[in-house]
Amino acid sequence: MGNNDKYWYAFARLTKTASAFVNKVYEHFGSIELAWHAQEYDLWKIEGLQERQIKGFLSERKTINPNQCMDYIKEREIDFIYPEDERYPYLLRHIDNPPTGLFVLGNLELCNLERTLAVVGSRRASENSKNTLRHILEGFANTDVCIVSGLAEGIDTVAHKTAVDNNIKTIAVIGGGFDKLYPKSNVALFNKIINGNGAVLSEYWPDVDAISWHFPVRNRIVSGLSKGVLVAEAAMKSGAMITGKLALEQNKELMCMPGLISNPNTEGIYSLLKTGASLITNTQDIMDTMNWEINKASVKQTQTANNLTEEENSLIDLLKKDSLTMDEIIIKTGLNINDLMVILTKLELDGLISQTNGEKYISVV
Repeated sequence: MGNNDKYWYAFARLTKTASAFVNKVYEHFGSIELAWHAQEYDLWKIEGLQERQIKGFLSERKTINPNQCMDYIKEREIDFIYPEDERYPYLLRHIDNPPTGLFVLGNLELCNLERTLAVVGSRRASENSKNTLRHILEGFANTDVCIVSGLAEGIDTVAHKTAVDNNIKTIAVIGGGFDKLYPKSNVALFNKIINGNGAVLSEYWPDVDAISWHFPVRNRIVSGLSKGVLVAEAAMKSGAMITGKLALEQNKELMCMPGLISNPNTEGIYSLLKTGASLITNTQDIMDTMNWEINKASVKQTQTANNLTEEENSLIDLLKKDSLTMDEIIIKTGLNINDLMVILTKLELDGLISQTNGEKYISVV
């Protein structure tokens, strides 16, 4: 570690100065130490800097001690990587406004950054989309694919949890500091990821709150770390759509998982598909789009419809469209409750359907 590294920690401690400012100042001076000690008249010479940015930096800098910043992070046993560090993910070096520092918990070296798939989608995703996504990602079980997402509710949670449950490494990029994890419901998942299943990254100092504008900003890192981006469900105005558009700007492979046309959270999906995104309905679609070769023995095989009765096939087709209660299934199929119970039990034991919240049934194939 060089003598100037402490200044990277100091810049990371700033809460009112964005990475775009730091990148411009660092590029101008060519030294992180000179950038930190820059005088006001020197900062005014840098094209693109605004008065509020300069004033904000100079004001906040007075309150920060670079040595104390570095010592604090080391005492917390939090890893920290920055552009001059050889461990800095090379994919991030080539995006617009790369993070000037990343705090890391877990082991980023466990993750294959040559085979990264970002998964994004709605926090209020439908059960149909969550189950379809789970089924698709399970196809990567025990492979070196790495799933990247944002540890939010909904699609993000399904992506990370499926990875952890299927021996797939995963990277979570969060929108606040490690001490302010959001949502709290994902604390257990957070701990599983950092304890042998991948890494959690943040560009924010540990005590920084996860505020609303951080999330669209962190999306550039989610897509930037990835070779391809899968949008599982997205409304027209959503963080998932922002990430999808970032993927296109970053020349990533953009893929979309279709959903019910009547679902408002699929409007963004079909918009992206019209722009040329690849349609994804199974694991193989992703491998074909990404030109990945994966040991087929590691891909989970499910029972095919050829082994099912006509009634069983019809019921699976019905449950592919939406999750239904037993009463709703009886109304739509005309089956009596005893026959339906037998069919549901068989299909559930075969792993072809599952229950959601103990009330509704949905297809997982």
